[in-house]
Amino acid sequence: MNKAVYESPLSSRYASDKMKYFFSADKKFSTWRRLWVALARAEMELGLPITQEQVDELAAHLTDIDYELAAIKERELRHDVMAHIHAYGTQCPKAMPIIHLGATSCYVGDNTDIIIMREGLILLRDKLIRVMNALARFSDKYKALPTLGFTHFQAAQLVTVGKRATLWINELLQDLDEVEYRISTLKLLGCKGTTGTQASFLELFKGDHDKCKELDRRIAQEMGFKETVPVSGQTYSRKVDAAVLATLSGIAQSACKFATDVRLLCHLKEVEEPFEAHQIGSSAMPYKRNPMRCERICSLARFVIADAANPAYTSATQWFERTLDDSANKRISVPEAFLAVDAILNIYENVASGLVVHEKVIEKHIMEELPFMASENIMMDMVQRGGDRQQIHERIRVHSQEAGRNVKDFGLTNNLIDLLAADPLFDLSREELSAHLEPSRYIGRCPEQVADFLGDCVRPVLEAHRSALSEQAEDLKV
Repeated sequence: MNKAVYESPLSSRYASDKMKYFFSADKKFSTWRRLWVALARAEMELGLPITQEQVDELAAHLTDIDYELAAIKERELRHDVMAHIHAYGTQCPKAMPIIHLGATSCYVGDNTDIIIMREGLILLRDKLIRVMNALARFSDKYKALPTLGFTHFQAAQLVTVGKRATLWINELLQDLDEVEYRISTLKLLGCKGTTGTQASFLELFKGDHDKCKELDRRIAQEMGFKETVPVSGQTYSRKVDAAVLATLSGIAQSACKFATDVRLLCHLKEVEEPFEAHQIGSSAMPYKRNPMRCERICSLARFVIADAANPAYTSATQWFERTLDDSANKRISVPEAFLAVDAILNIYENVASGLVVHEKVIEKHIMEELPFMASENIMMDMVQRGGDRQQIHERIRVHSQEAGRNVKDFGLTNNLIDLLAADPLFDLSREELSAHLEPSRYIGRCPEQVADFLGDCVRPVLEAHRSALSEQAEDLKV
């Protein structure tokens, strides 16, 4: 690495080698060559004067790219596609006359972009599956462990630790649906020519429209696609990029929500992300255990969410059949979004697989709030014994205010039960009042909801993608 040259942190610090390869020069230009081979083969099979020897020569040089010669040619010609045609042709002199026959630059550029985005989405899909699997195990383990629920980050009715995790999983299921939809509906541009009319190919095939359509079909089949876009200008619609990055933004949103929740729980000392034996939380404060992995998820997610606006603007401002103001932006915004989401999911899997639950702290926080939550049950119990509901409600309100002042103004424990036990109106013993403080009475159907959700919604998905679960989790770089 040249330390005097800027390198994106997504490459040097965060993204996986596999995702970086998808957006590498080798992947891009070898795919260009695969597309040129597919074009030559299809044109030969459809009757153009191209020989098997020429096709074989092209196929023999898919990956041994002379980057130095290509760079020299690009400085001379100021055109990247023509530079690589010349570099390819130097290695394949017999095939040089027929490379790129009838095609425009977007034939290799746009088709390659679609191929790479689809492969990137497949990688992200598999990582989503592994994150969901880690969270499903966590959710099942803690499906019946009561914890404070929060609305507005104020204590609300109890939930369970496992039920809360189902909310994280459910959003990932929505993201998975989006990813699978994108994978299944991406189409190649195919061979559409300079303005999308296929005029050059109609000329080559001497007016045979069926051969023009068959050329598209054969190229799509060789590149692993069922179909090409039905109509286009010179490029595929840039709405495709906008839709793909919107899907990536959705993953980032879900991950950020999870990471934010964990950061808040870490502050409460209820749940923490993994913390390694020699990890340092702060250079100044040795005791710190900062949730730095979840903070990184949030940081990268913010980048992706903002980045998703780039292809939306690009799509909105394309002129007629083609302008080139998409190119420079697209080279940056699309790869960086994929690399960032790849990094997010790597960290997400790491955190989800190692969440630490502090049950005693959770119990302590519950017992600080539970007397207030139990007050309605106490009131109903009193009414069933013949009490006046309105009178009881008022007395509980007064005692609750006093207990709240004791907690907030004097730092004391919640003594609502003691206050009620000392009130002659309440003919319940302290033991009877305390019986209302069993947390499991206040979690509703949480355990059953978790079991149903995992059984009905999550495990069938994990089973359908079992191969993804055999992949090893990637080590975090930092």
